[in-house]
Amino acid sequence: MTQIYFYSGSNDKLQTACRLCAKAAKQNMKIMAYSPDATVLEQFNELLWTFSPTSFIPHCTLQDDPQLLNVTPVILSGQIPPDSHYDVLLNLHQKHPPLFNIFNRIIEIAGVSHKDKLVARERYRFYKDAGYEIQHFNLD
Repeated sequence: MTQIYFYSGSNDKLQTACRLCAKAAKQNMKIMAYSPDATVLEQFNELLWTFSPTSFIPHCTLQDDPQLLNVTPVILSGQIPPDSHYDVLLNLHQKHPPLFNIFNRIIEIAGVSHKDKLVARERYRFYKDAGYEIQHFNLD
């Protein structure tokens, strides 16, 4: 069954996402960072290049060369293909992702704003009501 990991209290969700991607990549996991919002994916793409002055997180988009997709640990995508073969889905969207149950692990990040807390609670309830066990980490 898919494992759900919720990280709440993030002051900067994309920075937190970068740290979690780096950690998963070091564990040789393949990660899909998902958001249908192209602006969010572009911001995340830029941050992956610059967030650490001493390391780089290899990444590309789902539309890149298929050979590149096979060797790159982090894939940025606005859609989730039903034949996805990734270990982790990092959800950068405000709603729960489609086809989330084809992944071994889902990572959800909640920020500190009131609005972000509300939409994160909806995602949390969705997983809980669907019978998934959720591991929660408070970043405060």
